[in-house]
Amino acid sequence: MERFVDVAPGVRLWAEEHGAPGAPALLLVMGAQASGLGWPDELVEVLAVRHRVIRYDHRDTGRSTASFDEQPYPLTALAEDAVAVLDAFGVERAHVVGMSLGGMLTQLLVADHPDRVLSATVIGATALSSTPYTAPDGRRVPPEELPGVSPELMELWSRSVEELDQEAELERRVEHWRVLGGGLIPFDPEYARELERRIIARTGHHRAGTAHARADYSGMVRTEQLAATEVPTLIISAPAEPVAPAPHAEHLAQVIRGARVVEIPGMGHALPREVHAPLAAAILDHTGQS
Repeated sequence: MERFVDVAPGVRLWAEEHGAPGAPALLLVMGAQASGLGWPDELVEVLAVRHRVIRYDHRDTGRSTASFDEQPYPLTALAEDAVAVLDAFGVERAHVVGMSLGGMLTQLLVADHPDRVLSATVIGATALSSTPYTAPDGRRVPPEELPGVSPELMELWSRSVEELDQEAELERRVEHWRVLGGGLIPFDPEYARELERRIIARTGHHRAGTAHARADYSGMVRTEQLAATEVPTLIISAPAEPVAPAPHAEHLAQVIRGARVVEIPGMGHALPREVHAPLAAAILDHTGQS
């Protein structure tokens, strides 16, 4: 079932749910400029065997309102949007799984709305904490000195956003997925191409979005709240991660009270078929214990 959710004057979000209405709710929160369809149907179906799975389009993605140019918002507003989605579906508390920017928004939900979160799973994100990382050799490393985005991905991101025809934009997105994949799992360009074809068809245009890159990132640090949380939190470690490379997963586990880490073999900053089964197993094991 799908619906639209009003989150601000003139701003509506597309959302849908899968699975039994009475099952424990599981909210999927995607990354920057990513449609809710970035959560592959195959993965959603596996999770929906045990959960009422809800996925949605952030503002300025997919079928949701493109509002940033007329109504600029901080990234923290996207976390409040997630709460509004839960409200719209009548969900008091949910398991929350966030990837990339979605992993940062999940941390905001853990910190600011712990009463709404049954458990949290963070994938491919950096910690919203000023606490240094304690390396295996005992060194204390400030968060800003941890490994950054891979050079290949930075070069791709540094290119100016151009108005491309649909096929050229499609190929740009496929190349982006190749780099995000990290290279340990063989890349399937047709799988990425079909996913983006579906997203473009649903969105109704192929223009590249930039709103989330232009939004205000300030006010997101939650050091004390994450250190004191009682929300059970799982950190997914991806050995080929090019956005938040190791040791970011370990850092997250250090700054979020009680968090534990599970590594998904070969995973990068993407969701190819090869990671669906182990990722779903890790998430379901976590939600089953929470």
